[in-house]
Amino acid sequence: MTSIENALDAARLEELLRRNGVEPAGELDINLISGGKSNLTYTVTDGVNRWVARRPPTGGLTPSAHDMGREWAVTSALQSTSVPVATTVAFDEDGSIIGAPCTVVEFVDGRVVRTEEDLAAYSDAEVAANIDGLVRTLADLHAVDYKAVGLGEFGRPAGFAARQVKLWARQWGHVKTRDLPDVERLVEKLSERVPQEARESVVHGDFRIDNTIVDANDPGRIAAVVDWEMSTLGDPITDVALMCVYRTGAFDRVLGFSAAWTSDRYPSVDEIAQKYATATGSDLGDWDFYLGLANLKLGVIAEGITYRALSGASSGDGAENAAEATAVFIAEGLRLVG
Repeated sequence: MTSIENALDAARLEELLRRNGVEPAGELDINLISGGKSNLTYTVTDGVNRWVARRPPTGGLTPSAHDMGREWAVTSALQSTSVPVATTVAFDEDGSIIGAPCTVVEFVDGRVVRTEEDLAAYSDAEVAANIDGLVRTLADLHAVDYKAVGLGEFGRPAGFAARQVKLWARQWGHVKTRDLPDVERLVEKLSERVPQEARESVVHGDFRIDNTIVDANDPGRIAAVVDWEMSTLGDPITDVALMCVYRTGAFDRVLGFSAAWTSDRYPSVDEIAQKYATATGSDLGDWDFYLGLANLKLGVIAEGITYRALSGASSGDGAENAAEATAVFIAEGLRLVG
């Protein structure tokens, strides 16, 4: 199997750039910056220019979870909007050049705030500015006229929340490592409370601080939103609720480290939700339903990480313990909608 460090061939990448009208100024230097279960991400430079290239993992590929076409479609469409995304450069849709689907975008300078230690670099005033910038960016995304930017066929927004309940119920059946009757009870309660009416927008599907690049000099400015592989058309409040539930301390167990986003230096879930409602002038509807759905999703995700670890496909330290958080998320979901 090709190592992830060498899974992006310089000669092939140079050919892809040339076919898209980019003539490298020199030999390409490629360095892996993230791997594991997510798409492989590399920094690329020709000594003058810098780019970021992404391709699926070299093994254990699940197409729906590593859809390069989805990332390319949404980031290309958002170029003309107020949503900050990296400038798109080149796309190998079928892998005929690179050997796997691959996207290339311009490198965006800034900070990735992932851990509690990363957040420590900010003052309290800077943290406050940062959350305002995050909420404003999400509101801008949800305000995009998706049909006008060419994303009318990007997904099926009608009935999105109901399909999400069914999706994560099915996923639980695939990844559960033990019987946990509360999951079925939560699914039943959520199914009974699915909102009959909802707004429709582009949804990111995984929005939180570490899926953005923060301006190096202004924590209140988001330089780019990244990791669009879960994006689709749907109910925007699912994005808001998931962003909020990610704030739960139990999420540290899922990640295997103390995350910046779970820090109590950020506002409470209720405060963040109010900031979004104020920024958009919109109602959050049955907010407890959306929080319950987000808790179901994260509970199943935590279980799935442990399931893969026990199957011999661990993706990081402590993955076998991630399911310890599942019961916490499910119990909170039931408290909200029970």
